Amino acid sequence: MLGLVLLSLLSFAPSSSAASDACVILLHGLGRTSLSMKKLENNLEKSGYIVWNQGYPSRKKTIEELASVVGEGIDVCRTKKARKVHFVTHSLGGILVRQYFHDHAVPEAQRVVMLGPPNHGSEITDRYKDAWWYQEATGPAGQQLGARPDSLPNRLQPIPLEVGIIAGTGGGDLFASTFKDLNDGKVSVESTKLAEMKDFLVVDTGHTFMMNSDEVVGQVMHFLKEGRFDRPTPAPSAPVTGATGT
Repeated sequence: MLGLVLLSLLSFAPSSSAASDACVILLHGLGRTSLSMKKLENNLEKSGYIVWNQGYPSRKKTIEELASVVGEGIDVCRTKKARKVHFVTHSLGGILVRQYFHDHAVPEAQRVVMLGPPNHGSEITDRYKDAWWYQEATGPAGQQLGARPDSLPNRLQPIPLEVGIIAGTGGGDLFASTFKDLNDGKVSVESTKLAEMKDFLVVDTGHTFMMNSDEVVGQVMHFLKEGRFDRPTPAPSAPVTGATGT
């Protein structure tokens, strides 16, 4: 009887052993707060991950200065005795991770999922960076996100993590007309890509609320667990019938 009770209890235990020793650092985008990453936080915690989701003054400092928030998250993960550290970022958050790893080595860091990252900048910055309203809305970091070859994102080196990138094509907000190619309204699909990325996925969603998409949340969870995005397995080809031998 005792054995049956124990088996029953085990059957209801969370199947999160792979996640229980992993810490996920969430980094929101420019002009947003940690609340924008709350849905991801909740889903990750339910799966057994240790989660660090804190805001940072994205409109008050440069990217170099803001990147210190990455180190703060790593310190917290270490105090929690996490053996693995992952990152999930939205927009500017991805650039902060790249900036941090430009100068730091973190042996326990493994995977990062970037949502709509301006990895090669945004044409919006090039067009509007001198406008007072753009400077007020985006601050010093916004001035650094241009798409020109000498912009900060284009000067950063490859990072030693397994990188998964999700780009959106639901460009439909105020700045969509700025782009010539597919975009999410703030960042073009091409700009999100990195040479070192392990997997890449395009979804039909806009930039601002990408992190709230059920599809995106599911793909984030899959990449953190498997190191790749979830795609339907191709059906096996049907055997050829009626063939004659020679």
